[in-house]
Amino acid sequence: MKFIDHKDLKNQLFESEEVKEEYEKLNVMYEIKKQIIRYRIENNLTQKELADRIGTKQSAISRLENDDYNPSVEFL
Repeated sequence: MKFIDHKDLKNQLFESEEVKEEYEKLNVMYEIKKQIIRYRIENNLTQKELADRIGTKQSAISRLENDDYNPSVEFL
């Protein structure tokens, strides 16, 4: 079995515009999630405190911080 370098795989996948567009969309969402998490931590806020500030529930913040959850654009 031949292994492929990460960069080579990425280049091959990016030959498809559809794959490239989906990657960019997910990358933007991931960056927004990182900024929200960083803001909460740097400001010493609990998930509940952040949720109260932005008018949502603590469980929504918890889901946002979970890597398995992809929030809607409206939520972000």
